[in-house]
Amino acid sequence: MLRDELVKIALLWQERFGVAPSITNTISEYDAAMLVGMSESEYSDYMKDKTAVNKGSDFVFMNIKYQVKANRPSGKKGSFVTMVPKATNYEWDRLIWILYDKNFVMQEAWEWEVKDYKLAFDNIKRLSPDHYRKGRCLYKK
Repeated sequence: MLRDELVKIALLWQERFGVAPSITNTISEYDAAMLVGMSESEYSDYMKDKTAVNKGSDFVFMNIKYQVKANRPSGKKGSFVTMVPKATNYEWDRLIWILYDKNFVMQEAWEWEVKDYKLAFDNIKRLSPDHYRKGRCLYKK
């Protein structure tokens, strides 16, 4: 599987040079699409004409616009996740936050509808994993 090859190369790079290439966004968008039932071929067809930066949402499936956020600790001392990325706009229908381990293995995934997310987090500056864990659980290892 291509995802596994990308992870393997990134981890090898990290082993050799100390810091993994920035693949978390790419991997998490793919994984989120798979979590909501999009097939790999549907995801491939959808993404072919997209750029790395899409305003508002990361992908659309069944007329639902998804925004994806993710964290992955490096595994080095002190690299556990205490702060999570916050959405900077509300031009999506659902947000999925994914937490990986150091090897890009999904540990948990949580989903938020835009209205609930905005109500819960609009006035909060710094979000933690516990904030996102109040959403709907899509996956928990």
